[in-house]
Amino acid sequence: MREYLLAAACGLLSLGTAQAQTAISEEMAFRIKNEAFANSSIDQLSQYMTDLLGPRLAASEMKVRSEQLVVKKLAEYGLSNPRSEFATDFAKGGWDSEKNYVAMTAPYYCSFAANPKAWTGSTKGLVKGEVVLVDQIQSEADLEKYRGKLAGKIVLMPVTQQYTISFGPLAYRYTDEELANLETDPRPGRHNYRRTSGFPVTTISREQMMKMRELQQKFTQMLKNEGVLAIVNTRGTFNVTTGGGAQYKVGDPEPAPEFTLPLEDGGRMARLIKMGEKVEMELEIKNKFTDNQKINNVVAEIPGTDPKLKNEIVLIGAHLDSWHSGTGGADNSSGCIVMMEAMRILKALGVQPKRTIRIALWGGEEQGLYGSRGYLQNYLYDAKNKKTLPGYDKFALYLNMDNGSGRFRGIYMEQNDLAKPFFEAWKAPIEPLGFKTLSPRTTGSTDHVTFDRVGLPSFQFIQDELEYDRTYHTNMDTWERLSLDDLKVDAAIVATIALSAANDANRIPVKPGYPAAAAASQR
Repeated sequence: MREYLLAAACGLLSLGTAQAQTAISEEMAFRIKNEAFANSSIDQLSQYMTDLLGPRLAASEMKVRSEQLVVKKLAEYGLSNPRSEFATDFAKGGWDSEKNYVAMTAPYYCSFAANPKAWTGSTKGLVKGEVVLVDQIQSEADLEKYRGKLAGKIVLMPVTQQYTISFGPLAYRYTDEELANLETDPRPGRHNYRRTSGFPVTTISREQMMKMRELQQKFTQMLKNEGVLAIVNTRGTFNVTTGGGAQYKVGDPEPAPEFTLPLEDGGRMARLIKMGEKVEMELEIKNKFTDNQKINNVVAEIPGTDPKLKNEIVLIGAHLDSWHSGTGGADNSSGCIVMMEAMRILKALGVQPKRTIRIALWGGEEQGLYGSRGYLQNYLYDAKNKKTLPGYDKFALYLNMDNGSGRFRGIYMEQNDLAKPFFEAWKAPIEPLGFKTLSPRTTGSTDHVTFDRVGLPSFQFIQDELEYDRTYHTNMDTWERLSLDDLKVDAAIVATIALSAANDANRIPVKPGYPAAAAASQR
């Protein structure tokens, strides 16, 4: 048995190394870098994709508007068939914030930077009321303490977050030691990798999370039945508000008005109430629900030219949707900017790739990878019937960006050992840009996972995460979070790898055993 496994391993190794992977020519590598750095559109495009597009919550009117603007921009670049195309159904429908005023009026006046929770309802104009602090709800018995007592009140949910001073840097880049560690293979142990910023993070089990969520939903429904004016949550520090949404689907009664305050504001009111002070607030929250039960992706191409390879697809992408509190700068305008700029570079250079290079900007990523999952279901793999579609065998590569605007340092190869010789060859012209690390590890929580689950060669970049963990999903996630020089380098790297993959005589194989193993590949 041991000899058989050894022989099989050697066979897979020879499969990966026997193919002659090649990088693009030195001349083309120079032209890509020159276009990326001397003629960059990043400065203008970054403002277009943040300030002009604004927030882009899944299925919202603002998201539909952003799709139209991005299609227009891709058309300006001369890409083929730029379009917004249906990906999948979305039962929550559309939701947009139209007015948001929140202030404490007693024991003194103070306006707050609040963020309404997505898919929650509106107040009946300007309302005023007393703030009631509720205790931590740990069981259904705790709900009964408040039944019949909260009508006309503004309910402040328990303030459980505690602020701890961090002595680490606000932003950081990977050290050489950290990058070297990423190149080690931790199998068979824990392998999913995501560096954190050092800011306090509380982890709980999935079972605990589901129990807490169920109790939260029951309590929220009880509060609506009680006739409360609004529900106040506390989350976030440095007076920064966070995103988030309520459980809702089209046809349900509108949830009670609900919003989030940062710790500094929610904590202040909680302490005042515990001191015996009467705390009052005034609010005016206006939200709009729309019956848009679909998620769209924005797609465009540079068509392939080789008679035998032109129908094969090199796919690059990022998610276009964002939460509604900022303008989605780092999460994920940054990824969209890089992928769009990479396509602009290749089009400006007049490249004629052998394979088709396609850009896809996904919708609904934040709610569960809806856009990429819809693309998979429509073109590549029918999960319901567990069968491949014609596009599966034409899928050459997917490159994804979704970890902020930091510089690419390498790529996570998702335990796909057969990919290494390809990236070894393709990265040769971009190693001077710092793109050197080929990590066998996996990383999760974004759109490349959709394709990797069915064995397709799909990869996420290793990035300097800068301020990402501190600012994403907050009202700080705006143009200011973008490192424009890093984005220029990243676009040059994407253009280089995408063109290399499009022109290579060979392509990265599907992971052995897939797609039959897809059902067991969830993580």
